[in-house]
Amino acid sequence: LSQHAAIAAFDAVDELETHKHMYARNREMLLNELPGVGFSEFTPVDGAFYVYADVARFTNDSFEFAGKMLREIGVATTPGADFDAELGHRFIRMSFAGSEDQMLEAVKRLRTWLS
Repeated sequence: LSQHAAIAAFDAVDELETHKHMYARNREMLLNELPGVGFSEFTPVDGAFYVYADVARFTNDSFEFAGKMLREIGVATTPGADFDAELGHRFIRMSFAGSEDQMLEAVKRLRTWLS
């Protein structure tokens, strides 16, 4: 059953293209907006649907920073320490797989929180 479902998923070209374009728009919006919030350094954003942003100007503990962000403003990110044991303490991963409205709201909350 799961193999048939996987094969059928490849036939959803229109839906997949819609999501691909949404991710591209969200990516561009975040890359344009996040520097104004204080996130100006990223790893290359060219292969997935997330931004891996340097938070060293705010903290040396991405785990604590991500938790505080979630508790205080309801914006969920993933600590970079989950992906890099050596330098991950200075990065967070932000997904842009949500809606454009969700991305704009997250940037708005971050701007207020970090200012």
